[in-house]
Amino acid sequence: MAEFPSKVSTRTSSPAQGAEASVSALRPDLGFVRSRLGALVLLQLVLGLLVWALIADTPYHLYPAYGWVMFVAVFLWLVTIVLFILYLFQLHMKLYMVPWPLVLMIFNISATVLYITAFIACSAAVDLTSLRGTRPYNQRAAASVLVTSRRPQLDCRRCLL
Repeated sequence: MAEFPSKVSTRTSSPAQGAEASVSALRPDLGFVRSRLGALVLLQLVLGLLVWALIADTPYHLYPAYGWVMFVAVFLWLVTIVLFILYLFQLHMKLYMVPWPLVLMIFNISATVLYITAFIACSAAVDLTSLRGTRPYNQRAAASVLVTSRRPQLDCRRCLL
């Protein structure tokens, strides 16, 4: 038992060193913003904000289809913000047990399916819920990326001439 203390080595650290390490780890990684993934996530944030802002500016609560579009746009926009913050501050590195490529793949596939269903619902409801050429029609059509309808429209101005 006399040999035990000679084999033990100890290290001490001050609490200030540990605090510095945790604060410095929360610095943003600007390299992520310049990467392809960062640029795509930023684009997804901007386009998601545009969709729900266009729908929110119309009386969407009167029509169930626009409620679905609003839910999809806001929900996926918030989840995208969370993922962007995780990657920007490299918090995904601290959660190493989570398979992040799989999480991103599942999120993007489910977001694609939800956005397609919202697109179909919004496109189908544009002509039914507003008059062509009015402000709500233009906003709803822009939100669904449907600029013009494929079917022919009757122009009443020509009928009067």
